[in-house]
Amino acid sequence: MQILFLGTSSMVPTKERNQSGILISYGSEGILIDCGEGTQRQLKIAGVKLTKITKILISHWHGDHVLGLPGLLQSMSSSDYSKTLKIYGPQKTKQFMKNMFDTFIFDRKIRTEIHEIKSGKFFENEDIILEAEPLQHNIETLGYRLRENDKRKINIKVAKKLGIPDGPLLGKLQDGKDILFKGKEIKADDVTYIIKGRAVAVVCDTVPCAGADKLSKDADVLICEATYSSNLEEKSLEYGHMTAKDAALLASRSNAKKLILTHFSARYKNTHELEEDARNYFDDVLCSKDFMKIDI
Repeated sequence: MQILFLGTSSMVPTKERNQSGILISYGSEGILIDCGEGTQRQLKIAGVKLTKITKILISHWHGDHVLGLPGLLQSMSSSDYSKTLKIYGPQKTKQFMKNMFDTFIFDRKIRTEIHEIKSGKFFENEDIILEAEPLQHNIETLGYRLRENDKRKINIKVAKKLGIPDGPLLGKLQDGKDILFKGKEIKADDVTYIIKGRAVAVVCDTVPCAGADKLSKDADVLICEATYSSNLEEKSLEYGHMTAKDAALLASRSNAKKLILTHFSARYKNTHELEEDARNYFDDVLCSKDFMKIDI
């Protein structure tokens, strides 16, 4: 699993930071969370083919999170994109996407599936589960969680000691099924062990709320907005945002392993103040930069 930060500024981009965008790659999945203005160019600079994207998750319909959508979809249509692009977002996403397609003239259109979601699991395959929870911003907003399914592995030493050969019997054990071998029942739990799946939470524009707590619980990586430092708490609340302190307290009470801050106000020339603010309340803190990659 790899996380690529494509845009780490908030409403106003800077020379160093684009508007919001995060790409999470897992196997054949390329999951783009938000698509601020200039996202397609960021992808090109990062060397990521547009055909890599399989899903777009929209947190909310403020411009700094979606203004890159028309250009991205237009370029994807000219890139021999043969898949069906699945787009997920809050209520009214279907209407907003229709308005967009009615406004801009696309020479070609790729196949899309547009889903409006509210809370809980909205996608699952044998590898991952995607979940959403409502956040508390000044318009309807969602946060997201990517959770890897637990994996059952064979304890090779135990299997060899029991004399179980490679093949279908080991396959059944790895699927969690008990087997009969040489007239004796062998339980899957005695020959296998569970590797717990990793989880990444993305908490976008919000003030502290129950949805953010639910998404962040026991996350291996919590990516959280930190638009302001704590000395601007009143401004943060006025505009429906978190401070770096809020993000750190969220990570602490949620038992997250690592906190990555993003969505910084353009007023900050660097992120030292925000990082120090967060480190007063949580140890493992990192401030994101455009094109930063995290492998987990």
